[in-house]
Amino acid sequence: MSVVGIPILDNLYPVSMDLWPIEAKEFNKVWPFYENLKQGRFTTTKCKDCGHVAFPPRGVICPACYSENLEYIDLPKKGKVVVLTEEVKGVPLGYESPLIHAVIELDGGPIKRMISKIVNCPVGTLKRGDEVQLVVFEVPPMPIEKGKAGTIMMDRVFFAFEPVKK
Repeated sequence: MSVVGIPILDNLYPVSMDLWPIEAKEFNKVWPFYENLKQGRFTTTKCKDCGHVAFPPRGVICPACYSENLEYIDLPKKGKVVVLTEEVKGVPLGYESPLIHAVIELDGGPIKRMISKIVNCPVGTLKRGDEVQLVVFEVPPMPIEKGKAGTIMMDRVFFAFEPVKK
C-alpha cells in the first residue's frame, strides 16, 4: 500500500496506523465475527439469558445482564440509507476519497440501525432511501507470531455496504 504524499511510506504498509483489527483467536475475543464475514455471513452476538442483541458483537459478556452465555446470530445483509455524509477533501491518512458513511436501517432483524462505510459509490449518487447491501473485502494481512511455529501472515477481512445495483 502506497501512501500518497509521504515518500518514506511508498510501497510500505504503515502497521502503526493499521485501521483494521487483528482477527486472530489469540488477540481478539470476537474472532468468530470475522470468520463468519469470510463466509459471507453478517453476524453479531445475542445473550442466551436475557435476549439482548448487541452490535458490534461482544466477546466476553452481555452488556445488559453481564452473562457470559452468548451466541452468534445472523443479521440482515441489506438495508436502506437513512442519512449519509460524503467527505471528498481532508480524508484522514489511510482512507481514500470519497469517504462515505451512512446510517443504515437494516431490513428486519434485531438491530434496527447502524453506521457503516459505503464503498463502490461515486460522490453524489447515493441518496436517502437508497438500498444498500453488505460487501466483505480483504484488508492487508498482518504478521502473527505463533511461537515455535514461527510467524504467519493472518488473512483479514472487513465489511462495508454498497449501493444495490438496479
